Amino acid sequence: LDVTMDTWDFSTCLVSLWLHRVYIYSVIAFGISIWIAVQFFTTKKKGENSNWSPASSEGIQDKLVNGYATLQAKEVSVAGLKIFYGSQTGTAKRFAKGLAEAVLSLNLPVEVVSLGDYDPDDCLVEEQDVFLVATYTDGQPTESAAWFCKWLEETANDFRFGKTYLKGLRYAVFGLGNSVYVDHYNTVGRNIDRWLWMLSARRIMTRAEGDCNVAQSKHGSIEADFEAWKAKFLSRLQVLCRGEKKACSGKCKKGKCKSPGKQSKEGSDHEHGASEYENVEAEELFETSSEEEPDAEEAAGTNSVIDVEDLGNIVNHMKKAKRERELEEEVGTSLTHENAGRKEEGEKREMITPALREALTKQGYKLIGSHSGVKLCRWTKSMLRGRGGCYKHTFYGIESHRCMEATPSLACANKCVFCWRHHTNPVGTEWRWKMDQPEMILQEAIENHQNMIKQFKGVSGVKADRFEEAMTAKHCALSLVGEPIMYPEINRFVKLLHQHGISSFLVTNAQFPDEIRNLEPVTQLYVSVDASTKESLKRIDRPLFKDFWQRFLDSLKALSEKQQRTVYRLTLVKAWNVDELKDYADLISLGKPDFIEVK
Repeated sequence: LDVTMDTWDFSTCLVSLWLHRVYIYSVIAFGISIWIAVQFFTTKKKGENSNWSPASSEGIQDKLVNGYATLQAKEVSVAGLKIFYGSQTGTAKRFAKGLAEAVLSLNLPVEVVSLGDYDPDDCLVEEQDVFLVATYTDGQPTESAAWFCKWLEETANDFRFGKTYLKGLRYAVFGLGNSVYVDHYNTVGRNIDRWLWMLSARRIMTRAEGDCNVAQSKHGSIEADFEAWKAKFLSRLQVLCRGEKKACSGKCKKGKCKSPGKQSKEGSDHEHGASEYENVEAEELFETSSEEEPDAEEAAGTNSVIDVEDLGNIVNHMKKAKRERELEEEVGTSLTHENAGRKEEGEKREMITPALREALTKQGYKLIGSHSGVKLCRWTKSMLRGRGGCYKHTFYGIESHRCMEATPSLACANKCVFCWRHHTNPVGTEWRWKMDQPEMILQEAIENHQNMIKQFKGVSGVKADRFEEAMTAKHCALSLVGEPIMYPEINRFVKLLHQHGISSFLVTNAQFPDEIRNLEPVTQLYVSVDASTKESLKRIDRPLFKDFWQRFLDSLKALSEKQQRTVYRLTLVKAWNVDELKDYADLISLGKPDFIEVK
């Protein structure tokens, strides 16, 4: 009986469930609906606090403009950064490492790559990249960057790749150059920026340029230029990491920063050629303007569609924009000339920047004031120990341990390929820096020289009598580094040397003929003759002056007119300048030197 009752109860439950199945299904469906609603609101709340703002979600969808579908800006994120550098003397490489350390502090993966070791076909299409590139001789890229620049130029002009080949690339460019080379200043950085832009890559921020010419550098030195750009770049990178929109600076151009209620008067834009909202969207996320192609960018970008009927308006707009720029340039030029006189005396910069001071100090220079230096020659050390002296001792009887090697100007007008100073000294074609007085330069030069000699007191092998003699310099070799004849008070400085019983050998690179003519007699005047033809001189000395060859010849003529002892110093390098014997003979006939030293 019990078994029968249990079976009956179980069957009754099953029947009851079957009869009430509709209610059960409703309860289950209600529970699932609640779970879905909870998940939906939770996800939405996370989305509001994530990298992409609600307003930008509208930009993910395609919009129809003039009958064409245009893709809106995608979600911005920075997964990592590649820093490419093209360097000849190591400055760009040093900057790249410094930037990498700063990026790592933001907890972002970063990779530093030499352009010489990189194959751009690998994965350049979808990256965030920074390019730190120097401009070398005649506006050419450095050796390590030459192949990349060649590839990029050919790709930008090859129709087979298409104008949107690098549309997924986001980049920033910092160029390294010297404004003294007017025709080629930062050419490589500008070219890379333009070629990437032509392939639809998008700027993280506008291209920046560092200037080695401290007199013209915006922040006083190329290092300061880079630090200022780096601070802006890191700030921009943080904004991109957060997915925030770029705040308006109040200096908007091209009508791209209008309030939401206003309509843009322009019919097209470089990025989309669409509505005013799209223009704002693109500008908030990226810096896409170009100094070189502002009108083309605004009027006929690669992704915009222009109605033939609108061409007249676009051309008129371009002409108007051009006139406005010309007017701005005229006003800016007049203001520059007006302020030039005021800044001439009071705001001249020092030749030696902090980075240059550090580099030269590491090389053993004792720097004096803002543009002079002294260094102990290895032959001085040798003769202190009773060993041989340099060629000046062999040729002219000058004792090396009593010779002081100095310069009143660290700047030079050449960047010779065989420069043993590693191109750390500044360059220039005229004196544009603060100037120290010759009395101070000589006094500190002698003091620094004596202090370096004192370091050899008690050193094994140093002769006591020579140590005592070395404390009184009897000769000054003005050939340490740079172009001493550039110093405006060179005549006063030489006169002071002679008054102290110190003879003077002065070396010039034959680019300042007027200064040679105006130079008062020194003990011996040298001219460096590094080549015998115009082509080889340009290739070897890499002079800053456009009329370098005429200056070279005029300097030799000026040398022939000097009523004092003169010397040609021939710096000969195998496979560079040793085969032009007849041309050297012609130059010797022109300058008529008393001596010829072959180095």
